Amino acid sequence: MKREEFIKKLSDDAAFTASLLTRFIPETAPATVDLAQKTVDGLFAGGKVLVFGNGGSAADAQHLAAEFVGRFLLERNPLPAIALTTNTSSLTAIGNDYGYDNVFSRQVKAFAQRGDVAIGISTSGNSQSIIDALEAAKARGAITVGLTGEGGGKMAGRCDILFAVPTKRTPRVQECHIAWIHAYCDLVEQIYVARAGA
Repeated sequence: MKREEFIKKLSDDAAFTASLLTRFIPETAPATVDLAQKTVDGLFAGGKVLVFGNGGSAADAQHLAAEFVGRFLLERNPLPAIALTTNTSSLTAIGNDYGYDNVFSRQVKAFAQRGDVAIGISTSGNSQSIIDALEAAKARGAITVGLTGEGGGKMAGRCDILFAVPTKRTPRVQECHIAWIHAYCDLVEQIYVARAGA
């Protein structure tokens, strides 16, 4: 590839992501607002957010949890959110003793309660460790959320709310995921601060 072709490719990729975002965020906005309201309801009732993913989605899970426990834009109390991707001793022990597919579901069984929000992130929607964790969360009464790509894969129909970016191109899906995470965190924070100040 020549330099000019690389430049065009970068521009085309950026334009494609922009076109996805202008579809994905507005189309999922009603469900995102509803989820944010339910999340804040749960937080005020003593609940929390559990979030998990593999690879790049693990990084996104940690990013989401950090926005809750730290802050997004507004000064407020820290909000309870746990990324189930960060405790290497738990991950490696569970993976070794029970198999990798159980690394998140076992933690969900330990932490999830009715009214919590469990967010599983998988670009394909087919990661068994994510599906098993969502099913474990549903069994414990948590609100289950899937963040995935086009079609939803095996995750479709296995969670209460599915946010599926309309493409199967992994980098573009992940770019939209982080935009959705920021939108969700922004809404939760605004709703929480408004209610806390009421």
